[in-house]
Amino acid sequence: MQTASTNICERMGHSQELGEFKRGTVIGCYLCNKSIREISLLLNIPRSTVSGIITKWKQLRTAATQP
Repeated sequence: MQTASTNICERMGHSQELGEFKRGTVIGCYLCNKSIREISLLLNIPRSTVSGIITKWKQLRTAATQP
């Protein structure tokens, strides 16, 4: 039985930030002309995450996290 004070992250799942290596792998696949869907299936990452990483890379030319 769950109490009312249960942390929302425990109930809904907690997403974690991808490591720099995995983000770099996404960019590498993108530069090799893989589609977002192909990258998503290959690396087992949601398409929205892959799309966000690529969009951020196009704007900032870096895959590193920003402060």
